Amino acid sequence: MSMLKEFRPAIRFLLVFLVIYFIGNILYGVYIESFGERADKITLWVGKQSVGFISLFDNEVTSAPGVDRPTMQLRKGTDTVVNFFEGCNGVNVMIVFVAFIVAFKGPVKAMAWFIPLGLVIIHFFNLIRIGLLFWSAQHNPQLFYYFHKYIFTAFIYAIVFLLWWIWVMKVANPKSVQSAGQ
Repeated sequence: MSMLKEFRPAIRFLLVFLVIYFIGNILYGVYIESFGERADKITLWVGKQSVGFISLFDNEVTSAPGVDRPTMQLRKGTDTVVNFFEGCNGVNVMIVFVAFIVAFKGPVKAMAWFIPLGLVIIHFFNLIRIGLLFWSAQHNPQLFYYFHKYIFTAFIYAIVFLLWWIWVMKVANPKSVQSAGQ
């Protein structure tokens, strides 16, 4: 029984994290399924914003919903360079981020500003990720799978880990972290 008491904070963290993660993903899955074979509104929105970002460097970029599947196409001229699905819009990563922040706990006032700020930062870096994938598909198509699967997935999760670190070390309870290090 004392072991259970000793690990109670870790068990609480895991349970809260998993509940928020699963509920978030179930709700998001229901949302995605409601669009059937069409791309959902978030993916379309991220596609349009990706075009805006990529257009800073390449003014021939456009986007369009996929014709026969729920994707968003990023095009250069008349050529489709990249198709992306709902998994590329960053929402799943954002669900993981929110689940961690809420599960770790901290002042509600801090969560009220840190979570929205973190979501904006994740979205911004996801747009950079999509832009780099667009560039990769144009200039190094043979490496596109590698970049997509490994490099840029690690890139976006590194941003999330950095935000988690900031939450734990600087925002949620910085006094206890400082006193533990002394």
